[in-house]
Amino acid sequence: MSETFETSRLLLRPRTLADTENCLAMDREPEVTRFVKGPWADPVAHRAFVEARTRGPWPSGHGYWTISPLTDPETFIGWVLLLPFESPRTEIGWRLRRQFWRQGIASEAAAHILRHAVVQLRLAEVVADIHPDNAGSMKVANRIGLHRVGPIDVDGDVAIRFALKSSDVRVRS
Repeated sequence: MSETFETSRLLLRPRTLADTENCLAMDREPEVTRFVKGPWADPVAHRAFVEARTRGPWPSGHGYWTISPLTDPETFIGWVLLLPFESPRTEIGWRLRRQFWRQGIASEAAAHILRHAVVQLRLAEVVADIHPDNAGSMKVANRIGLHRVGPIDVDGDVAIRFALKSSDVRVRS
């Protein structure tokens, strides 16, 4: 199980199956999943997908974190993830309910998880593969310190890869 984190405004706690209904509701917002392939139109497959991703199993320090306001832990804003990818890469990602967009929340949550990945877990490389039309997520990737690597093929579709190698990070003692 991953640990819980706090930022200046947010609580990031490990996602549990109790978060399933909130995740499903968020994914039903058309703008939220506009650039993400998934089983969004099939309610049974969608639920199974969310529950399987919640359960993992994920390596220690990895997984999904539910994002809530620090002052109101019952409010579901969305989630941030850190998952094993193509070794030695690890994927970082985020998804927020539309009403919470453009408030710096995705950047705040993802930056904290990226620091966790680089400083605590000492991961070799963290990547985010983003749909070329998803300007909002590309801004988040830039804000948290990921660098645009270039277009890549993801299952026959083009994505823009953003990455940060731990060797490029200077950590202060």
